[in-house]
Amino acid sequence: MSLKRPAKEQPTKFEFNLSSLEAANKIVSRYPKGKQQSAVMALLYIAQRQNNNWIPLAAMKYIAKFLEMPYIKVYEVATFYSMYNLAPVGDFFVQICTTTPCMIRGANKLVEACKEKISENESELLSDKNCSWMEVECLGACVNAPMMQINDKYYEDLDKEKTLKILDKILKGETPQPGSYRGRINNEPENNRKTLMEFKNASR
Repeated sequence: MSLKRPAKEQPTKFEFNLSSLEAANKIVSRYPKGKQQSAVMALLYIAQRQNNNWIPLAAMKYIAKFLEMPYIKVYEVATFYSMYNLAPVGDFFVQICTTTPCMIRGANKLVEACKEKISENESELLSDKNCSWMEVECLGACVNAPMMQINDKYYEDLDKEKTLKILDKILKGETPQPGSYRGRINNEPENNRKTLMEFKNASR
C-alpha cells in the first residue's frame, strides 16, 4: 500500500457550493455547542464528493476555518483514513481490499489484474483520466472476500479472471454489474442456505 501524500498540483481556493454548504450546516447542527469539530470526517467526505472524489489542501484549510479548529488536525484526519483521497483519482476509482480475509482468499491476484490493466503503480491516472486504482484497508465485506470497490459499488467473490473482465468493461466506459460474482445473494453461504429453510424467503 502506497504512502498517502497530497498532490503536487493544488488548487489555490476551495469553498462549499450551495448543496454542500447546506449538507455541512445540517451535520454540524447535530453536535452540541463546542463539539462541532467532531463533524470533521463528515465535512471532509462532503468536500471530496464535491471535488471529483479528492480533497485538496485548500479544502482542508476551508474546513478548519469552518469548524474553528487547527488546520493540522484536519490534515491529520484526512491523511490517516484511506477513504480520503489526497490526489486526483480516475472517473472509475478501483479500491482493492488487501486486509487479512481478502488477502488469504487471493486479493493479490486482484492487485495483479489492476497492474496489468490499469497501471503498474497505485494512484497513477491513465492518460485519459478514466481509471486509477489503489490498495485499501478493510471495506467491511470480509465474508465475500476477495472483493473490490469501484466508485460506490462493491464487487465480491472475485478472482483474477473475473477482475480482468470487470476492468475491461470500465476501461470501455461501461458500468459492470455489482455484487457477488459467485451468484450469492448478499452474504449467504457459498452453496446457498442449508438451515432455517422453513422461514419465508429463506431460499431462492
